[in-house]
Formats: sequence, C-alpha cells, structure tokens
Amino acid sequence: MNSKLLMTLRIVLAIILLVFGSNKFFGFIPMDAPPEGSFMAALIATGYMMPLIALSEIIPGVLLLINKWKGLALVWLVPISVNIVFFHLAFDISTIAPAALVAILNAVLIYANWNKFKTLF
Repeated sequence: MNSKLLMTLRIVLAIILLVFGSNKFFGFIPMDAPPEGSFMAALIATGYMMPLIALSEIIPGVLLLINKWKGLALVWLVPISVNIVFFHLAFDISTIAPAALVAILNAVLIYANWNKFKTLF
C-alpha cells in the first residue's frame, strides 16, 4: 500500500484513540443516556476500570502517533476494537460508525504490516 496513505490511516486511528481515551479522563464528550450510560456509570463506579480503559486507548494511540512499536500497538488494539464494536452492537447500533472505523483501520494497518505478524499465526 501507499506509504502516505498508511501514515494517514495510522494518524487518524491514533487521533481517534487519543480523543476518546482522553475523554474518559476529562469528560468533554457527554455520556450516553441509559442503558449505555448505566453501563458506563457502573464502570466508573469501580474506580479503576475507566482509567484502565482510557490508558489502554491512549498508550497505543501515542505509540501509533509517534510511529514507535507499531506492531505492539496494533496487536494491543485488537481486543479493544472488538470490545468497542460489541459495545455498540449491544447498546446502540446506530452509533456503530466510529467503532467500525476503529476496527477497520486497525485491520487495514495490521494487513499492511502483515510481515510483522506472520510469526504469531
């Protein structure tokens, strides 16, 4: 694939992860109404899940943005991408577009860097 296209896709994915990960700390995007809001409130009530989820989005986002350890960041994002998609499938399928975008970008970047992942499979 074109290296400029891959760089653009990598940066777009990184920005999405940084924005939504940072939102979990700073709350600049309002939380959804129930039942999604109830689920998120339960995660917040644990005291540790939201910071853990936020960091699990921010760290790979930073790694992708600075183009360091791309392979690690992309593998790290697979379970996160799957969970984001399942969250939207379970609670509100009408808002699945950003979740699908994250999953598709992750899959495309893994495919483009497949030589790094061949030994895993």
